[in-house]
Amino acid sequence: MAEIERADVKPPAPAVSAFDATLALGTNLGDRVGNIEEAIRRLTADGSVRLVKRSGLYRSAPWGVTDQDWFVNACISIDTDLSPRELLERCQAVENGMGRVRTRHWGPRIIDVDILTFGDLKISEPDLVVPHPLIAERAFVLVPLKDIAPDLTVNGASLGAMLAKLDASDIVPIEA
Repeated sequence: MAEIERADVKPPAPAVSAFDATLALGTNLGDRVGNIEEAIRRLTADGSVRLVKRSGLYRSAPWGVTDQDWFVNACISIDTDLSPRELLERCQAVENGMGRVRTRHWGPRIIDVDILTFGDLKISEPDLVVPHPLIAERAFVLVPLKDIAPDLTVNGASLGAMLAKLDASDIVPIEA
């Protein structure tokens, strides 16, 4: 018997990402765990950024400028009504509102909030590059990112493949 197409049966919907964007958070001043919590609270306060998933917290050695204290790092996935530019402005407003002072590139900071990915967008502007240009070089980002988006690929590479090229031995889970 021939198959009959039924008008009331819909084809499966295309796969949709479970989140709009991923963010990395890091801090090495003051109450590090509290700083991460406060940054997430501020990011999501007005509802235009909604937390989908958050990673565990990780202690890591400083990267880039190494003569400073250890960091606490985390990643979150979010849904948002904001454009990438508006999300960048929100991240910077949170940093500034928490007292971030930019005196030394890669230096100590009360909070750092970076946009890692925004859907499958590729953006290259002087102050906004997505995906984050150093994501593949930073185990302290990839380890928590893998917690929240294990199947994510960035620039055609899986998180696992990127991590396999790095030393992640100093990325240690911590209890909140």
